[in-house]
Amino acid sequence: MNSGDYFEFSIAHDRKYTLDHLWIQMLDDDVENMTVKIGISEFIRAEYGDIVRVVLSKPEDDSEFQVDVGDEESENDDDTPPTPISRGDELDVDDLMITIRTSEDRVLINAPFPCKIVELNGDVEDNPDLVNEEAYQDGWCMIVRPHEWDEDRYLDQSEYIDYLNDI
Repeated sequence: MNSGDYFEFSIAHDRKYTLDHLWIQMLDDDVENMTVKIGISEFIRAEYGDIVRVVLSKPEDDSEFQVDVGDEESENDDDTPPTPISRGDELDVDDLMITIRTSEDRVLINAPFPCKIVELNGDVEDNPDLVNEEAYQDGWCMIVRPHEWDEDRYLDQSEYIDYLNDI
């Protein structure tokens, strides 16, 4: 476990990290069928307070983000309907992946790479304490199949610690 100067949190050694404080753990390194588990670094809790809600994007249930454009005119003055969170079960790098509500703030995290969602951990939505107490075990958020993967783009444990020291 590593400690910061102002608060304590741990960083798992067997993961990669994004600049948005997601951890990434490769489950299967077969290039054709690679799967990656994604979770939230304990830094989020240390920086923004206890996590009180986690919302995982659900590509199969994005109806609240869709505009029904039928025979009737849209009520929007704008000709373009709002962009849905995701398309099908695919996420691109600009698509919202995880929304975190903490005791102090709201944190929006986009997908770190284009991917297909394989499994969502609904337990973290029902019980956000999993992310607070077991961020690197049962507090994982989703398993995805990356469409583009370059492991060198992500930070290892020591690089992530250096990054945290700089922010």
